[in-house]
Amino acid sequence: MLVITPILLALTLSASIGSHVAYVGGTRADLPQGSAGVIDASDESYLVFFAKSSSFRVPYDKVNLLEYGQNVSRRYMLALTISPMFFMAKKRRHFLTIGYQDESGKQQAVLFQVEKSDIRSVLVTLEARTGLRVEYQDEEARKSPKG
Repeated sequence: MLVITPILLALTLSASIGSHVAYVGGTRADLPQGSAGVIDASDESYLVFFAKSSSFRVPYDKVNLLEYGQNVSRRYMLALTISPMFFMAKKRRHFLTIGYQDESGKQQAVLFQVEKSDIRSVLVTLEARTGLRVEYQDEEARKSPKG
């Protein structure tokens, strides 16, 4: 007989609802930098980010930028306060920038570090849901998530 403990159930549910990410920075003041969480793209209308401290959702039809790279885009450097530790590590990091318009029509941006095992599914799902093509920072980024 299989016994499911609350810890096993929690791990199973958290693994199945989305892709593991860390909020690196952006225009959202309600999210602390470095918040670990999950991006859930299973809803047909909204992209949802869940973290312990807070969560938010973005309608796919309001997303106007999807950018992937292994470095933080210079385009958003002025808007972000990034820890120098991200640049000093030798390990490859996978960054996803999502630009969107909020309810008041203001441009917003969020930058996530996505786990290596999740990046491909995140990019494919977001392209399908938003109808946008992912912009790659360079040829190395274009090759990286393909396996």
